[in-house]
Amino acid sequence: MAGTKAAPPVSPLAPASGFPALPPVAGVRFAAAEAGVRYKGRLDVMLAEIAPGASIAGVFTKSATRSGPVLACEEKLAALHRGGPGDGGFAILVNSGNANAFTGNAGRVAVDATVAAVAGALGVPEGHVFTASTGVIGEPLPADRIVAAIGGLRDTLSVDAAERAARAIMTTDTFPKGAVVTVDLGGVPVTIMGFAKGSGMIAPDMATMLVYLFSDAAIAPGLLQAIVSRQSDRSFNAITVDGDTSTSDTLVMAATGQAAMPRIEAPDDPRAAAFEVALGDVMLDLAHQVVKDGEGATKFVEVRVTGAVSDAEARKVGFAIANSPLVKTAFAGEDPNWGRIVMAVGKSGAEADRDRLSIRFGDILVAEKGWVAPSYREADGAAYMKQADLVVGVDLGIGDGEATVWTCDLTHRYIEINADYRS
Repeated sequence: MAGTKAAPPVSPLAPASGFPALPPVAGVRFAAAEAGVRYKGRLDVMLAEIAPGASIAGVFTKSATRSGPVLACEEKLAALHRGGPGDGGFAILVNSGNANAFTGNAGRVAVDATVAAVAGALGVPEGHVFTASTGVIGEPLPADRIVAAIGGLRDTLSVDAAERAARAIMTTDTFPKGAVVTVDLGGVPVTIMGFAKGSGMIAPDMATMLVYLFSDAAIAPGLLQAIVSRQSDRSFNAITVDGDTSTSDTLVMAATGQAAMPRIEAPDDPRAAAFEVALGDVMLDLAHQVVKDGEGATKFVEVRVTGAVSDAEARKVGFAIANSPLVKTAFAGEDPNWGRIVMAVGKSGAEADRDRLSIRFGDILVAEKGWVAPSYREADGAAYMKQADLVVGVDLGIGDGEATVWTCDLTHRYIEINADYRS
């Protein structure tokens, strides 16, 4: 087992207000413990207990080398959606410090052992226990340490332990990430809250990292799944820290149905639209927090692309800019090097016309019509780059497609963190 590591300095982009006060959600309880999965003296396992009758939705990494926990979760969610929620409650078990990825059959054996322990402790079906692991890839998961902690987790379950749960799933994160909204659904107040972890290996291809969302809303499972998938594309699938997609990315949402409301069954129910907007706000808030905790980040960057031939083409351009090491290091150095943005547009593979392209830093017009804008002054661009929050606008001038992508800068600290991640 690795020794205790000093806590990393908190990101300068962390929310000034700290972790939000996440209210209880009827039908959900949390617990966290120190199981010693990899490090000593830190929370590293969390358990969420969800009451019977809940609707469950999820999205997972599309990586070809996804972990044992991801594969098991995909199977269980598919079975639930084929046959309905069935009897019994649900549970979510997450450990940090070890990803249980690229561990062969031993990875599935470890998943099965922890699932059986949770099912036995809580009296829920094994097919209703969702697990996730995050941390080092390629090392066997010490499932016995997690199993040994299950009894204590069960005995300390509380409606008020969401922050402890959020802290237990952190790896290189410098702060826990939480968000909450209350929305009126047909005159009934409903809570949507959640927490996430993520700092590096962030270029999601599903949802992202680890994300857990909870609501007391009553909503049909299929409709919940459609909404979660749609909002994942608009939030977690629109962020990048370093261009690398994790083997373990998992998002699970539980809607307990314990709010005093008739269940939302159809997408044309006006309450479905209100629920989706509110859920999207929570998901985007968490996605932005992940970027703001990007390993070594000092800048939060929004890339707005307009005028593309399609939204998909705009997305290509946005990610080409957001993932470019040259662009990201220019942000880190507060260098208004707009030529690197021109480069990223050109390499994206999207259709573009040099003489119709325009670039802005915030409200500053930098380049247009294939050349630097006559009004642009380098000193203005340099002053703008000193801000912590930056907006880069690119208009391709050839269509109506648009997309927004969020990223951060690339600093020396990113290299330091990842050079000794396993040590």
